[in-house]
Amino acid sequence: MKSQNLAVPGRALAIGAHPDDIELNAGATLSKWAAAGCEVSLLVCTDGSKGTWDPDADLDKLVAARQDEQLESARRLGAVGEVVFLGWVDGELESGPEPRRQVAAWIRKLRPDVVLGHDPWRRWRLHPDHRHAGWLTVDGIVAARDPHFFPELDLDPHRPDALLLFEADEPDHSEDTAGFEGAVATALEAFVSQYETTLDLPPEPNDAELGRLHTWVADKLAEAGTDVGLASAELFKLIDDL
Repeated sequence: MKSQNLAVPGRALAIGAHPDDIELNAGATLSKWAAAGCEVSLLVCTDGSKGTWDPDADLDKLVAARQDEQLESARRLGAVGEVVFLGWVDGELESGPEPRRQVAAWIRKLRPDVVLGHDPWRRWRLHPDHRHAGWLTVDGIVAARDPHFFPELDLDPHRPDALLLFEADEPDHSEDTAGFEGAVATALEAFVSQYETTLDLPPEPNDAELGRLHTWVADKLAEAGTDVGLASAELFKLIDDL
């Protein structure tokens, strides 16, 4: 790893394709920063309406539930900034001008020191929303920093100090997450609608089953830490020339 542990930013913005993507990939880092006084904000690009295996599901209720779950999860992480839902249809996200304008607008409004998002260059990625959310993060930073992009926004340009890309094939930055494993697992417990599809839990898990979720999170962070000499870590591709 080329670098480890950024200075705690004053403001951080994490951009995810769906509710729960941010927690699964950067939740421990965000919880650590929030505990140290960082104003953490989350931006979710899609409505999460494909997040069920039930062909007869009421998708309007699912969208509403996933928003409520995301708000509760952010609270459990300690995120005191904004939680933004762009509301693009799950599975149909594109990295075109309008969603890019929206992302750039929120970067200009929130003025984060650090932005986190999906790595759009990851090889063999199947899910289109993850690819497009990654491009929106990268392209949104460029648009937010330069004054001649989207002048109709009437918002001052903003250039973050650093970008951390999660799910990266070639990570070169680690964040020590020791002590924040439980915060991530507790945040993930908020995503009740995703127990079956994402978290491998029954609809009403008992304490032992929830304990296995906590163990899975701790093991995942410990495995990431093995390569960088840490007991617990999240790994990113760092871009700090923005």
